[in-house]
Amino acid sequence: MKRYFVLAVCLALFAGAIFAATKQQKRAKAQKRLENCGTVMQEILNIPDDLPQLVLAKAECVVVFPSVLKLAFGMGKDYGRGAMVCRTGKNFNGPWGAPAMYALEGDSLGMQIGGESTDLILLVMNQRGAASILSSKIKLGGDASAAAGPKGRDASANTDLWMRAEILSYSRSRGLFAGISLEGSTLRPDNKANARIYGRKISAKAILLGNKVAIPAAGRHLVRVLQANAPRNESNQVASR
Repeated sequence: MKRYFVLAVCLALFAGAIFAATKQQKRAKAQKRLENCGTVMQEILNIPDDLPQLVLAKAECVVVFPSVLKLAFGMGKDYGRGAMVCRTGKNFNGPWGAPAMYALEGDSLGMQIGGESTDLILLVMNQRGAASILSSKIKLGGDASAAAGPKGRDASANTDLWMRAEILSYSRSRGLFAGISLEGSTLRPDNKANARIYGRKISAKAILLGNKVAIPAAGRHLVRVLQANAPRNESNQVASR
C-alpha cells in the first residue's frame, strides 16, 4: 500500500512538472511572437516607401502579424497571431500604450498570401474602427471597412480613398511590400496569449484602453518603434483646426 502511495506521489509530481514546463514554453512562445512584431515593424519602417509616414501618423492603432501562414488543405482556416498597439488617451492622442495579442483568421486569407509566410500590418485609421475591434471579434469588410493601404506616392495621390477606410492593410512577402485586401477575414483578441504575456487573465480592451497596464519587456521594442516614427496623432491635429 505504501509503495502505491509513493508511486502516486511521484506521478503527481511528474505531471505537475510537465504542466509547468508546458506553461512556460507557451509563455515563451507568446513573448517571442510579441518581440517579432517589433522586429517586423522596424524592418518595414526602415524603408519609407513601403509604409508612408503620413499614413502611419494618422493611425489610431496598429496591428502587426509576423509570419502569417497558410495551413495545409483540410486543416482549417488560415491564421496569423500578432499584437495590437493603440495610442493612449480618450481621443487616442497620447503616446503608444501596452500591446494586446490578437488573432487573424479567414478562408480568403490563404488566397491572398498563397503558400508563403507573410507579414501583415493593419492600420486602424479612426475611432470607429478602433471601437469595433475593441468591442469583440469582427469581420473585416463587414463590421469594419477595410482597404488595401496606399504606398509610396499613392498615399498622397489617393488621400480621399484611404481616409474613408477604417482599416488599411499591408503585406510583405519575399521582401515585396504592398497593400492587400483581407475582406472577409476575422480579427479577434487572443485571450490565452494575453494571459501568458501579462501573467493573468486580462481583456484586450483593458490593456489597450485602461492606460494602467505596464508595457511588458517583450513589447517594448514594438512600442519604441511606433513612438519614434509616429509620436503624434496627426489626424486629431487636423480635426481640431
